[in-house]
Amino acid sequence: MKRYWSLFLEAVRGSERDYTVGPVGPSLVMLSVPMVLEMAMESLFAVVDVFFVSRVSADAVATVGVTESMLTIVYTVALGLGIGATAVVARRIGEKDDEGAAQAAAQSIALGLIVSLVVGAIGFALAEPLMRAMGATPSMLESSLGYTQVMFAGNATVTLLFLINAIFRGAGDPAVAMRMLWLSNAINIVLDPVLIFGLGPIPAMGVTGAAIATNIGRGTAVVAQLWMLSSGRSRVHIRRRHLMLVPSVMWNVCRLSGSGFIQILIDTSSYIGLVRIIATFGSDVLAGYTIGIRTVIFAILPAWGLSNAAATMVGQALGARKPDRAEASVWTAGKYNAVVLGAVSVFFIIFAPWIVAIYTTDPNVAPYATSCLRIVSTGFVFFAYGLVFTQSFNGAGDTWTPTWINLGCFWVFQIPFAWLLAIRLEMGPVGVFIAMTVAFSALAVVSGVIFRRGAWKTTQV
Repeated sequence: MKRYWSLFLEAVRGSERDYTVGPVGPSLVMLSVPMVLEMAMESLFAVVDVFFVSRVSADAVATVGVTESMLTIVYTVALGLGIGATAVVARRIGEKDDEGAAQAAAQSIALGLIVSLVVGAIGFALAEPLMRAMGATPSMLESSLGYTQVMFAGNATVTLLFLINAIFRGAGDPAVAMRMLWLSNAINIVLDPVLIFGLGPIPAMGVTGAAIATNIGRGTAVVAQLWMLSSGRSRVHIRRRHLMLVPSVMWNVCRLSGSGFIQILIDTSSYIGLVRIIATFGSDVLAGYTIGIRTVIFAILPAWGLSNAAATMVGQALGARKPDRAEASVWTAGKYNAVVLGAVSVFFIIFAPWIVAIYTTDPNVAPYATSCLRIVSTGFVFFAYGLVFTQSFNGAGDTWTPTWINLGCFWVFQIPFAWLLAIRLEMGPVGVFIAMTVAFSALAVVSGVIFRRGAWKTTQV
């Protein structure tokens, strides 16, 4: 126990370990602990926003749900670029090529900034018609359109925050990424109630205040990230010469990020289809779904921490020409993830009503949130393995394999199955929740079979 505690403390403080040598277990723990804490902080963002927004109105909560489903394009850009950045940076670190890692990081940030500015301008201008297309009611538009506009306008903060943290993780600096999320989240927690409900001379802004608080918190963290990269206080040190565009490096990042973008788009945009089906049952059902899914994200995002640790281990091990070490890292991470999410699943199934009561006691909303929690969490153990497998493909630079898996599991299967159960078989929202659980299980089985074939070990980055 003392040994694991010392590992935990070293992981939180930050370590200069070489993750291409030594026992796999301790290395995975060193990487995963700050990554899990980082993802927990990011998931806390979502929970805090819903906690305060739920005190405004059901329409406000529903607006958050609709806006988040539309902002999947923003998260897709960030996560897609993060996949490419992590793969290239991890491989270069494994090869002991610090110059190459810095170049890849700089090109990734430039791409992220350009794309997020374009997305922000379009999203802000088209916020109202987009909300109407997603089934927003007139009362939601009247009270909460500002939330959607601010979230689109400030999307560069979330894009760069996610992307730069992916760079830190790929380099083996997860503790730095963790601290950036702590900073961002602390600011958001303080500002949320102040801007939503008002304080002294600060007027109450309602749900729009939640969007402003979120962007201020994330924007502050981005400034801190850029300072870390330019000051030489992280393993990746970006200097002025790295700001020049290098076509070959840019293309390599684009190649991996492009397929990563499509991969994440397929995954996250499937939630748009689910929200569209849920919206046909009214604002109360949509609010319940939003609360349930936000709570599920709170559980799943820390699992991304273990999966990201596996991706870093895979990338660095392949860079050091140690494919067996890469494979051992994946199976170890999968076991850890299954244990963690299995325990969370049991907790959600038993205590779902009490968890939902933290957000709302509305008898028209709470039952749907409870059903969402209980049904979706039954697939957590499968999802734990599936998440590790798919992220490990990404860490190896094999970004097309999980792209095709996501397409099959989430669009070819999940969306039609959800429609069949919810609409045709008249199971209502429960049908959507069941479809999500079954899709998680399919993802794990398919990705596991492909992973065992081992073709990912020969991917060139």
